[in-house]
Amino acid sequence: MKRLCALALSVLAVAGCGGSGNSLTLYNGQHLELTRTLVSAFDRATGLKVNLRTDDGVVLADQILQEGHRSPADVYLTENSPELVELSEHGLLARLSQSVLSQVPARDRASDGTWVGVALRVSSLVYNPSLLPRAQLPKSVLDLADSSWKGKIAIAPIDSDFPPVVGAVIATKGEAAATRWLAGLKRNAAVYQNEEAVVAAVNHGDVAAGIVNQYYWFRLQREVGTSGMHSALYYFPSGDPGSIVNVSGAAVLASSKHRQAAMRFVAFLVSRAGQELIAQGDDFEYPARAGVTPNAELPALDSIAHTDLQASRLGDDTEATKLILRAGLGS
Repeated sequence: MKRLCALALSVLAVAGCGGSGNSLTLYNGQHLELTRTLVSAFDRATGLKVNLRTDDGVVLADQILQEGHRSPADVYLTENSPELVELSEHGLLARLSQSVLSQVPARDRASDGTWVGVALRVSSLVYNPSLLPRAQLPKSVLDLADSSWKGKIAIAPIDSDFPPVVGAVIATKGEAAATRWLAGLKRNAAVYQNEEAVVAAVNHGDVAAGIVNQYYWFRLQREVGTSGMHSALYYFPSGDPGSIVNVSGAAVLASSKHRQAAMRFVAFLVSRAGQELIAQGDDFEYPARAGVTPNAELPALDSIAHTDLQASRLGDDTEATKLILRAGLGS
C-alpha cells in the first residue's frame, strides 16, 4: 500500500488545475466498497477529504440534472457510460486535461473529453449446466427471444446494468430488432429485482440462465466458495451485443466549487496507483488503464469474447429505457 500511495503522489503532483479547497463532494454510483477503498487511498496520499454520497448511478445522474449548475457535487462516478453521456449532453461536465484522458484508451473515454473510463465489465450469460448443457447455449443474445427459451431465462430489467445491453442491441441491430427482442423476453423471462438475484437464482437451479454483467458471478463465488458454485459464465461471440463491454467512468462537474481537488481525484482514479487498487480488490472489474493486470480470478479480457462499442453509439439510455417500458418490463 505504501508503494501505491507513493505512486499516487507522483501522479497527483502534476494533475492540479484552477480552484482551491481541501475537500470535495463525490456523487458515487459505483460499488460502495470499491469507492471507499479508492477514497481512503486518495485521502492518505493527498490529505484531501472526500464527502461521499452513494446511490444508484441513474438516480444520482437524475439528481444532478435537477440540481443543474447548483449541484453540490464536484465529481460524479458511475457504473455505466450512458449516465455520463446524458450529463455531457446537458453541458454539466467539465473537460478533463489531456494528461488524464490519455491514461486510458480512446474507446473508454468521452470523445469530447468530459469523462474518462475507470473500470470495465462484460455483459454475459450465467447458466446452470445441469439445466442447460453448454452445447445448447445461444449463439446470440437475440436468440433468447425465441419461444424455445420460455421459462429458461432470467433478467433484471430495472437494474441499471440492463439498459446498456438494450442500447447495444439498438446500436448494432436497430430499434425494430430491439423492440422484437424485448417483446420476446417479456414472454420468456423470469423477472428479478437486480442482477445479484439473477445470478443467485441460476446458481440455485431456479432458472437455467440469466443476462448479467460478469462480475456478479465472481462476487457470488467469493461469497459461497468454489464448492458452492453450480453455474458458469458464457460470453456471447465477439460482435454480439450480448457481450458488450460496459465502461464505469468519472467526471468533474462544470459547476464544481473545488475544481482543483476534483481534477486531482479523477486523475488518481486513472493513475496506475488507483487502477491497481481496482485490480487488487474483490470487485472483479477490469481496470480501464492498459497494462494493469486485473484480479487473478478474472480471465484476461483479450481471452474472452467481448464487443467494444463507443459510448457515443451506446447512447444515453433514453431509447433503451423507452423500449423497456414499452415492452412492459419496467415495473
